[in-house]
Parts: sequence; C-alpha cells; structure tokens
Amino acid sequence: MFHPSFILVALVLILLVNSIKILKEYERGVVFRLGRYVSVRGPGLIILIPYIEKMTKVSLRTVVMDVPPQDVITKDNVSVKVNAVLYFRAIEPEKAILESMISYTQQASCRRQLCEAFSVSLNWTTFLVKERLLTKNYKTL
Repeated sequence: MFHPSFILVALVLILLVNSIKILKEYERGVVFRLGRYVSVRGPGLIILIPYIEKMTKVSLRTVVMDVPPQDVITKDNVSVKVNAVLYFRAIEPEKAILESMISYTQQASCRRQLCEAFSVSLNWTTFLVKERLLTKNYKTL
C-alpha cells in the first residue's frame, strides 16, 4: 500500500520533530539523559536525542508569589493582618530543578516562615521586620 521509502521518510520526520526544541532568551533547558542530569542548554535551537533525552524548561524571569493574608498576634497582643508578596528568580537552573524546586508544600512552609519573619512589636511608630533568606538557590529582589 505505502512505498517503504515513504514510511522511512515519515519516521525520520517524526524523530526530527521530536528532537528539536526552541528556547526563548529568558529560558534555560535542563537536560536529562535516561533520567540522569547531563547539562544546561541555553536559548535558541536545542537538539535532543529523541526518546533518550528529556528537557525541563526553567524560566529565569522574576516570579511573583502572592502570600495570602495572615492574621498575626504581636508580642503586645495586638492583632495585625499581614499581606506579603515574594519575588524570586532562579540563578542556577540546574540547582533550581535538582535541589529546591518550589512546590506547594514549600509554599506553605514559606507562609509559616513569613509569619515568623513578621513577628513585630507595635509601638505605634515602627515595625521591626526581620529579613530572612528563604532558599539558597533563589535570589530575592
């Protein structure tokens, strides 16, 4: 029914389409070969070995994570509602994927740490806020 060369050309085209990826300027690709970390590839045209290499995209842009409002009781028993927004960005893409990718459970622990960081004493004039670096692999802005 089909000519054998047609089937061969179709298979080559399918493999070629699956092996070519394009990354934008603000993205990096962390490449895994058979599940093991190989390298980080930069923006542009990326050629992978089909079905053997997989790539995970990492955005280098600043990510904004909204922390829901928290009700906090200060040392002098005053109820305060704290709103916060976290800004972070990946500096090293391989460490962001391999070591400390922020997940939903880590977001919950960030909220808890944020409540601890905002332990303030109200004297009607100043808020004393402790700054805390949440993770090592993300640069806070």
